[in-house]
Amino acid sequence: MKKSILLAAMLVGTAHAAPGPQVEKAIGEGAKLFSHESFGGKRTCDACHLNGGKGAGKLPNGQEIPSLENAGAIFPRYNQRAKKIFTLEDQVRSCIHGGLQGNPPPAGDEKVIDLLSYVTSLSEGKPVEMDGKPR
Repeated sequence: MKKSILLAAMLVGTAHAAPGPQVEKAIGEGAKLFSHESFGGKRTCDACHLNGGKGAGKLPNGQEIPSLENAGAIFPRYNQRAKKIFTLEDQVRSCIHGGLQGNPPPAGDEKVIDLLSYVTSLSEGKPVEMDGKPR
């Protein structure tokens, strides 16, 4: 009996509810944007972040970059180039401007929120490591 109670307590501690329909919709829209939207630039997110961001990728100059599978769990983090702390939204908007050579939507824009929802969904179940390393 004690083992059953302990096991049930452990399972409850690790269980989580699925996202609600609005968040699921934002994740789906974000996945579409990730693969198809260039924001007026030359590439899409998927051009560098392969397999929907789930695999390691390469920048146009050939530099290898890690997957985005823990990106939602490592922000905020210090950006060495900008010499300041970046949120995930800052990073996404920076990638749109630099990597895609596009025009990032304003902070808080629905497209940015959808992209953030998708990228964050890739980190589901990963430990939170603010200022951690991408994997």
